[in-house]
Amino acid sequence: MRRGFWFAAGAGAGVYASVRARRVLEALTPDGISDRIAALQHGGRLLREDIVTNSAEKEAEIRERIGSLSALPTTTTPALPGARVQEEDDN
Repeated sequence: MRRGFWFAAGAGAGVYASVRARRVLEALTPDGISDRIAALQHGGRLLREDIVTNSAEKEAEIRERIGSLSALPTTTTPALPGARVQEEDDN
């Protein structure tokens, strides 16, 4: 039983190592590298779309909040003592 266990463990480790090695070698081929570059570009496009969508939603939310603030009555600020009042030119 002991030898059978170690034989099965060794065979399993060998199969696992050969599968991992094949995947690594496949990733390093020109086709594998081009696939990884294409996947990276696709991920970048998806990220950009998410950012644009979420920023538009957030901008709309902020505009809505600002719009509700503009409905509040505004208070006038008193002029500071010694401040000059600008006069408009009638040109």
